[in-house]
Amino acid sequence: MMQQYLKIKAQHPNDMVFYRMGDFYELFFDDAKNASELLGITLTARGKSAGEPIPMAGIPFHSADGYLARLVKNGVSVAVCEQVGDPATSKGPVERKVMRIVTPGTVSDEALMEEHKDNLLVSVFEQDDKVGFAVMDLAAGRFGVFEVNDLASAESELYRLAPAELLIDEHNSSAVFSRYPSGLRERPSWEFDEESARRSLNQQFKTKDLIGFGCENLSAGLIAAGCLLAYARETQRGDLPHIRTLRHESRTSNVRLDAATRRNLEIDINLQGEQTNTLFSVVNHCATTMGSRLLRRWLNLPLSQRETIEQRHEAVAELISQYYSDTCFDHLKAIGDMERILGRIALRSARPRDLTRLQQSLAVLPDIQGTMESAESGLLKTLLQTIKTFPDTDALLQSAVIDNPPAVIRDGGVIAEGYDAELDELRGLSQNAGDFLIRLEQKERERTGISTLKVGYNRVHGYYIEISKSQSEQAPTEYIRRQTLKNAERYITPELKEFEDKALSAKSRALAREKALYEALLETLNESLIPLQDCAQAVAEFDVICSFSLTAERLNYCRPTMQEASSLTISEGRHPVVERVLETPFIANDIELDENRRTLIITGPNMGGKSTYMRQTALITLLAHIGSFVPASAASVGMVDQIFTRIGSADDLAGGRSTFMVEMSESANILNNTTDRSLILMDEVGRGTSTFDGLSLAWAFAVELAANTHAMTLFATHYFELTILPELYPKAANIHLSATEHDDNIVFLHHIQPGPASQSYGLQVAKLAGIPAHVLSSAQTKLKELEAAEDSTAPQPSRQTSPIDINANEPAEKNPMQGEFFSAAEPSAADKRIGTINPDELTPREALELIYELKKLHDS
Repeated sequence: MMQQYLKIKAQHPNDMVFYRMGDFYELFFDDAKNASELLGITLTARGKSAGEPIPMAGIPFHSADGYLARLVKNGVSVAVCEQVGDPATSKGPVERKVMRIVTPGTVSDEALMEEHKDNLLVSVFEQDDKVGFAVMDLAAGRFGVFEVNDLASAESELYRLAPAELLIDEHNSSAVFSRYPSGLRERPSWEFDEESARRSLNQQFKTKDLIGFGCENLSAGLIAAGCLLAYARETQRGDLPHIRTLRHESRTSNVRLDAATRRNLEIDINLQGEQTNTLFSVVNHCATTMGSRLLRRWLNLPLSQRETIEQRHEAVAELISQYYSDTCFDHLKAIGDMERILGRIALRSARPRDLTRLQQSLAVLPDIQGTMESAESGLLKTLLQTIKTFPDTDALLQSAVIDNPPAVIRDGGVIAEGYDAELDELRGLSQNAGDFLIRLEQKERERTGISTLKVGYNRVHGYYIEISKSQSEQAPTEYIRRQTLKNAERYITPELKEFEDKALSAKSRALAREKALYEALLETLNESLIPLQDCAQAVAEFDVICSFSLTAERLNYCRPTMQEASSLTISEGRHPVVERVLETPFIANDIELDENRRTLIITGPNMGGKSTYMRQTALITLLAHIGSFVPASAASVGMVDQIFTRIGSADDLAGGRSTFMVEMSESANILNNTTDRSLILMDEVGRGTSTFDGLSLAWAFAVELAANTHAMTLFATHYFELTILPELYPKAANIHLSATEHDDNIVFLHHIQPGPASQSYGLQVAKLAGIPAHVLSSAQTKLKELEAAEDSTAPQPSRQTSPIDINANEPAEKNPMQGEFFSAAEPSAADKRIGTINPDELTPREALELIYELKKLHDS
């Protein structure tokens, strides 16, 4: 047995081997040790190797899914080795074979995946100046390919895809990929071969070339796709019939979002790495899990095609105006995860309850068609044409599978009565055994006159007639002794033996027949796989459109107007996430950007809402570009090609980059790649270095964006020197968020007003944060010193000397310098006492006493 195990393990050195032995999966050697740590199971030993005990651990085969799920989440791949031979006829160890390899990116079992998130297998290949991506969702049957032009874009795409498993060339992959946190698989270089890839892809799709898929010239992408397809086939140990097309995922049809932007906007993952309080969590009102996954993809790939966007807006508007939303939601709730169910059917791994969920889903489709038969929107009509009804498949499943089947086919009881006459007959033999035995016992008692005679059964000896020791001598001569007990004798008769052969074989034959019928049923369903998959995709899209309508109705969103011009006008805009978590009413704000107003310099206190205002602008723009309504009273949104953000602070220690270096890298990405159709959010640029260095950089960045790129820019800053920019560049404007002081406390108004802010309220915010009073007092004193030093040493250059010193000769109230934006420090007790003194009226003794008094006040 161990020789057999070691031979199988040698073929799968990088996989944990689940080795089937009876009712358990056993693990040995290092696999056992690792499983013990990861799964918390007992580590034992069995036999010896080289004189040392062999480590062993095991799990019950019927609960393997739970253990597999935990291993997959830890990035571990598992080779599942099953018994394929018959123990009754095997000489030596039963024949075993690896039936599947479960890896993080190729799982299809429901228990091993997150419902609302795609489980992606991704392969990358670098070739010259291109990076090719191949992306497969094995569970849903999607397969796509695309290319990007640089590693920065590749990193952004990797962040968007968040693959469960990433395949890279073991010798020729950049650090961007090789430090991917989980599910990394290094593959040999020979698997990344273009000729083999094209041959394999053509074989999969039964084509002569790949021109029809629009990706014939994507060399790097096709090489990645070839490796990925080979890996998927290897893990599934068979064909992939549901992978029937290769989609070219062109990036030109989408709004570009880099990794920093996705992170800062918290689209579907928040800054803590969780899914709560994200844009997705707020707008997801999908009734189906496949709809939720599609919505997540749309949020991460907003469209740049105005016609498609407006078709979605029109469909949402019709669902709202015709009051379809709630009715459609009720219908959709009854639909299961058709995408993944069909994937398991194609892979022959579907379980009985998958088939009942599919049947229940198909039964709802006519209701959707009936509800939406008068739809006028072009998109709704197209979707309803694809959401066909399948009465024959529905009827087949209803007749074939019982209403509440067991979880697995292994023990039978899945196929409905009346579906197959042979199965019914075999089941009848097993189920009627009890009646036969009762009749036989009664007949034999009457015939023999033996009162203690009874008929029984056990798993070891089968059926028997038992007679007590005291009456055993009365047993008829045709009774054949089968077993002797302490107080009884057990016999078999020709009649009982004949029944035993029929009854016992009938049970195993019925189970074999049921399994054969189940496999045939999967084959029949596969014949309709393509239209069923198309239907599932259309249902998912219809679900997302319904979710948009429900979100708009429940959260008071409006329909945005899309414009070709690069502009943005939002009335009473709201942050979709913040307004849901606030206990007080959200303060809505307007924004206006057009060809004459391109850059907004945003000032105001910390905690005043600058970052919220900027993010809500980006999120409203993003929602509009996926076809959703938006949180505002009115919105006119111009088509954008990119959304960039530079918000917050974070380092990249693994990549050797400090916080300031990360800030500069993200800023460089924006300045090098922005266009006049981009939307840019820049918050507190330059704060990670010295004041004058940071101010110089912030000034230069703002000037570049305002004077040269002409992108729509929101530039938040505490460098109040930048508020002079609108006087130099007409397309820039100042706005601010205000606050007020009341009873020595600060109150944030969160309302956007024109012009620059008057104060920063930094010390007041520090007080709110709980900074000790004596530290605040020290800060106030130092602030006064700095302000005094600035007033006495401020240079007076001409307006042409330096752009950063451009406000030196301006009146203070018009062009305030940095220090003037801090509120004056509260006078100390000593300061107040000095204010009451008239030096001319003091005697020398009184002056000396006053000095002691002031010293005491200062020390206190």
